[in-house]
Amino acid sequence: MNRRQFFETLSSRVAPFSLASLLFPSLALAQSERPRITDIKVYRMKTQGETGVMESAWAPGQAYMRSIGGGTVTEIFTDQGISGIAPGMSPAGINRMKQLLVGQDPFDNEALGHRMRYTNGAANNWRDVGCIEIALWDIVGKVAGQPLYKLWGAQKDKVSAYSSAIQLSTPEERAELAVRLKEQGWQGMKIRLHHLEMREDIRTIELVREAAGENFTIMTDANQAQSSGIWQPGIQWDFKRALDTARALNDFDVYWLEEPLRRYDYAGLAELNRATDITLAGGENNQGVQEFVEIIEKQVYDILQPEILVTEGIQGLRAVAALGLAHHKLVIPHHGGGQLGTIAQLHMIGTWPHCPWVEIMNDPPISPYTNGFAILENPPVVDSEGYMVMPQEPGLGVRLNRELIEDT
Repeated sequence: MNRRQFFETLSSRVAPFSLASLLFPSLALAQSERPRITDIKVYRMKTQGETGVMESAWAPGQAYMRSIGGGTVTEIFTDQGISGIAPGMSPAGINRMKQLLVGQDPFDNEALGHRMRYTNGAANNWRDVGCIEIALWDIVGKVAGQPLYKLWGAQKDKVSAYSSAIQLSTPEERAELAVRLKEQGWQGMKIRLHHLEMREDIRTIELVREAAGENFTIMTDANQAQSSGIWQPGIQWDFKRALDTARALNDFDVYWLEEPLRRYDYAGLAELNRATDITLAGGENNQGVQEFVEIIEKQVYDILQPEILVTEGIQGLRAVAALGLAHHKLVIPHHGGGQLGTIAQLHMIGTWPHCPWVEIMNDPPISPYTNGFAILENPPVVDSEGYMVMPQEPGLGVRLNRELIEDT
């Protein structure tokens, strides 16, 4: 009997099993025991109190109550009793996602992600895709028994957190807050520039720098890219306002100026970047990796700030990070929603050498960052040195407080 005849005979005798399963029984066992998705649910979480009314600087005239906890959470279940959590997707999209995902292996999330993007399309909700991807990766990490940043290739175990303000407030109040934050250990803060008069914006930064001293990082945000058109609530900057502000901020050692012109004014932003020495940052509202390719090619921003629930989820965010690394750009993501999206981004930041900060939405006393994380049994904290440590439990590394799930 020659070699070919031997394998033909062997193959017929072990059917319907594969030759690989015979030679590598552990592999066959692993394939047969892979988890399969069984269900998807969205929960509304109970609020545990209210901390006051606040108006976001980028949405003047739209004050609303800030709450402890609350919001929604997505959970994906498997036949192995392991589930993954993520920010709340739209309940209207659950049936579509179930059709795509039930019966599938959560480890196949790359292929599943492409199917979800094709099904959702650019005109639908990218957020849903991002939420599902986060939950799938949470499952993968739990099955593997590793926190995601270790699974993806750890680069660091902690990262500096900056306190990102929400309201406009007064120059004096922002200066007082900067002092309190520094005393608590925060290494930096971001301040909104939305006063009707530029001199009030600059006076705010002047007082903050004077109060906090030199060894404190100041970031600024104009939020002009909230608008993709020619209107937004409150002040809308033209090129002169952006240029004058950028040049004035240089006197106070400001780390960056964020989104000083409309979202797709790439020509104006590139011209502004050439005309001033301050670092420009942005990208939180840009959808899809292709938009960041254009941003890089046209030298729009020095720092890229993709958002996991806007830029096509985990696949998109990791792709933008790779683009940034290849083009010598820092990548410092937008906050990620302030709850589970932020934690997913934290794990990715733990794998990136070109991300020195994590953005934490924090504007105490009305909107401290602990409000968002109050839905968790083991919420992340900013330590006394201003760092947020990577979660060490498997997957996202955080546990939902199930007593806070509202009855349905």
